[in-house]
Amino acid sequence: MSAIAAPPAAPQARATRAGALVGFGPWLAFGLILAFLLVFLVLPVGTVIYTAFVNQGGALTFGHFENFFAQLVFRESFFNSLKVALASTFFASVLAVPLAYLTVRFEFRGALLIQTLGVLPLIMPPFVGAVALQLIFGRSGSVNLLLDDWLGFTIPLMDGLIGVTFVESIHYFPFILLNLVAAMRNIDGAMEESALNLGARGWRLFRRVIFPLAMPGYLAGAALVFVKVFDDLGTPLVMGVTNMLAPQAYLRITSVGVDDPLGYVISVIMIAFSILALWLAARVMKGRDYATLQKGGSALQKRRLTPWQALLAYGWIGLVLLITLAPHIGILLMSFAKVWSFSVLPDAYTLEHYATVFTDARGMVGNTLLYCVLAAGLDVVIGTAIAYLILRTRLPARQWLDWLASAALAIPGLVLAIGYLRLFRGMHVPFSDTLIVNTWVLIMLAYAVRRLPYALRSCMAALQQVHVSLEEAAQSLGASRLSTIRRVTVPLMAGGILAGFVTSFITAAVELSATLVLVSSESQAPMSLGIYLYMQSIAGRGPGAALGVLAVLVVGLGTYFSHRFVERSRAVAAPTKASA
Repeated sequence: MSAIAAPPAAPQARATRAGALVGFGPWLAFGLILAFLLVFLVLPVGTVIYTAFVNQGGALTFGHFENFFAQLVFRESFFNSLKVALASTFFASVLAVPLAYLTVRFEFRGALLIQTLGVLPLIMPPFVGAVALQLIFGRSGSVNLLLDDWLGFTIPLMDGLIGVTFVESIHYFPFILLNLVAAMRNIDGAMEESALNLGARGWRLFRRVIFPLAMPGYLAGAALVFVKVFDDLGTPLVMGVTNMLAPQAYLRITSVGVDDPLGYVISVIMIAFSILALWLAARVMKGRDYATLQKGGSALQKRRLTPWQALLAYGWIGLVLLITLAPHIGILLMSFAKVWSFSVLPDAYTLEHYATVFTDARGMVGNTLLYCVLAAGLDVVIGTAIAYLILRTRLPARQWLDWLASAALAIPGLVLAIGYLRLFRGMHVPFSDTLIVNTWVLIMLAYAVRRLPYALRSCMAALQQVHVSLEEAAQSLGASRLSTIRRVTVPLMAGGILAGFVTSFITAAVELSATLVLVSSESQAPMSLGIYLYMQSIAGRGPGAALGVLAVLVVGLGTYFSHRFVERSRAVAAPTKASA
């Protein structure tokens, strides 16, 4: 094994060398960011929690929770959400773990293509995929029609909670795949060689060595899957399943009103379980060492498969990709289908659905671009500022900003939207008679707050790769600190900033939970709400599918061009860092 190199200077040490920022500017940035997070994250969520624990007189009570668990429909919804989230995490693991292990551990032609195709489900909203999967795997879908014709039986994959679990597993398994592939690639190959020399082979090697070393990546992905499924609103609604927590919260707030305490009780339970899942994932890792002694050394050695093993492996991968890409195939066919009912494939094709979308839904496309560009732009500005304050200053409370911003990851979009309705109800836009809750600005802010953790992590990673000596050199030549940030630091962070922008943009573009609650008029509707509304009727599913295809194209193109830009930025930055 290679010698252990001296560790690089820690971020805090770099900040010390760069000099502490104690002027007015850093404190002003800190105050503005803190105020933003308090008003648009802490107070709305705090309002939801407070409302769930007080009675009409303002006194502390647990009566609302007693009332919740006393009603059969709410108890059933609670356990259904828990079962679907756990089952989806399990089946997502069944899809992701073998796919990650096979493509990392063995020599595969097209391994990169396989991993890329495996991530594609993330760029389609799960509620859109649910409609497509009903046409393919439903009772009268393509697969069951063929099974009934050939073998005389059908598989009820899309019925009730089973259908929700099926859709969620397919959509969210890439979270586990991405994290697990990254973790497996970081395993020191010497550890595997040692295990092989001691007689570990096959399943035992995977169970006792490989998978335990990759456990941090697996748990990170599994926790995200659980949280996303537990909080999902669109998929159950589209599939007509309302006996789950998120649909019940939405129905209580929209039908009974924002004063209904049970809607807030459900919201608190959703927050609690989201936080619990993320905490447990971190807790399991606490006290265990998964580090390797060398960085940049040999990774897991890729091994050749025997012909029979290759046949089985390619067969399994082909089956997984066929199932996970079924929503994309189905939505594309539906967007061109003139008639598709009780048949394996559409009976006739047309372009009318796209004509309808370009005629009637141009405003939705424009709204999506407006909300998501503003939200993602706000995220990278705040994320860059927080990263700089944490890594380049010694402000005493700077870590609070990271904790507060990251907390948004555990807050469901539905809960945040309910908090906005409660907090800002009755308030008017300054110098106007327009209610704040009737403006599109709250929609954009909900998108920004929910996606801030993604942008923040990208900006933090980007700034950690910018050596502080580059900033010191600029200041030694007479550049002010603000000029250094603008002309040196931010350009060198461009790749990470863009990655954060695109991640925020593409995830906000398919946000439905907050959108359903906050959109007050049809003129404010973005593409996600347009797709949902179209899908509510059989006649509108064609245009809804066409709009879904456009949404996937927007997200896919944004992801592709961001990767191209990031790679180009890295190629340009590499010589600069080497010369430094």
